[in-house]
Amino acid sequence: MVKEVTPWRPFETLSSLRRDMDRLWDRFFGEDLGLTRWREVWTPSLDVSETKNDLIVKTEIAGVDPKDVDISLSGDTLTIKGEKKQEKEEKEEGYHLMERSYGSFSRSVRLPVEVDQDKVKASYKNGVLKITLPKSEKMRAKEIKVNIE
Repeated sequence: MVKEVTPWRPFETLSSLRRDMDRLWDRFFGEDLGLTRWREVWTPSLDVSETKNDLIVKTEIAGVDPKDVDISLSGDTLTIKGEKKQEKEEKEEGYHLMERSYGSFSRSVRLPVEVDQDKVKASYKNGVLKITLPKSEKMRAKEIKVNIE
């Protein structure tokens, strides 16, 4: 009796399991509940840019109270956490509308250069959180002048 040996591929198994679970949730809840939209709202995108002296991280967190945002820097990883608590109510003759949205998010980004942790600044304006991370002295670009003879 000959038995066939098949290689074990754990990542294929995990991918298959995830697809099956996604299909199950889609069948159970349907597409109309806006689960995809909910995920997008609570995963704000990050814009990371670099100048000569600073790294600048911006994220749009409209509707989040700045008091409900925590920013931490551990080694070369910047983490932004927050919680949104929003209620909207409209009452007029003939209809009554009440909407609530609650939830939290957490985003982490690995910084490409070493920064001076003591000089990090954060500001919030018009729903945009801006974090300025000054590069450490040894990471800043140095200009070298060429002597022409």
